[in-house]
Amino acid sequence: MKHQNHRAEQSSAPKRKRRTFLTAAAGLGALLAVTTPAARATTSGPRTGKKIVMVVQLNGPSLAIDQKIAAHLEARGYNVRMLDQAQPPEVVGDADLVVISSTVSSKQVVGGWRYLAKPLLTWENDLLDDFAMTGKRHDVDFGEAEKERYLWLVNAPHPIAAGLPAGVTNVYVKQAAMSWGKPGLGATTIATLYGQPEKAAIFAYEKGATMDYESLAPARRVMFFLNNDTFTNLSPTGNNLFDAAVDWATGLS
Repeated sequence: MKHQNHRAEQSSAPKRKRRTFLTAAAGLGALLAVTTPAARATTSGPRTGKKIVMVVQLNGPSLAIDQKIAAHLEARGYNVRMLDQAQPPEVVGDADLVVISSTVSSKQVVGGWRYLAKPLLTWENDLLDDFAMTGKRHDVDFGEAEKERYLWLVNAPHPIAAGLPAGVTNVYVKQAAMSWGKPGLGATTIATLYGQPEKAAIFAYEKGATMDYESLAPARRVMFFLNNDTFTNLSPTGNNLFDAAVDWATGLS
């Protein structure tokens, strides 16, 4: 009996070792899943395959900033293509989002973007009236504040608020220019300039919402507070808000 039991123990030993190996391998896999999400985010996930077209001034002095924004978006898993400001809306093709930088010369941007049935995000305040996202009066319905650093988050539950609490938040590393607008009644205001509640720094329209002049948003629309060269001045909080605005516009939140 002892001899038979010994043989049984010997035969079960490889099985125990195999189970131990599989358990250890599973544990290692779980550890990698927890510790390397950033590495995996660039190769898989909901953003992979999403296409963004950036409308910029390709021969302009701030192209390097636009290229950094494009690199940032690509690092998050988006596919980014740049178009010059003179191109018509039709050439965006199958883009999931159109981003119009403030580096464009608003007078050189062709018409038709207002009616584009694709999500659009911009920080060019001079185009807000053309897109029917605000009224037409410069420095009344839209404009630029020269030296700002803080925003007042007024709609914390909205996905663009990036999970931040309502109240004052520091979005720039140092004071710099911010774009703003007074949106139409159908807009959702996410944040205003600090101490200036009538000037919305981040606002959005859902598809079908009433913008200005009784125009209906043909797709999601987002206004963000950046200026030509302030993307690199964003604080970590500012970066989170930017990422959240892009994700919402593309329908990921």
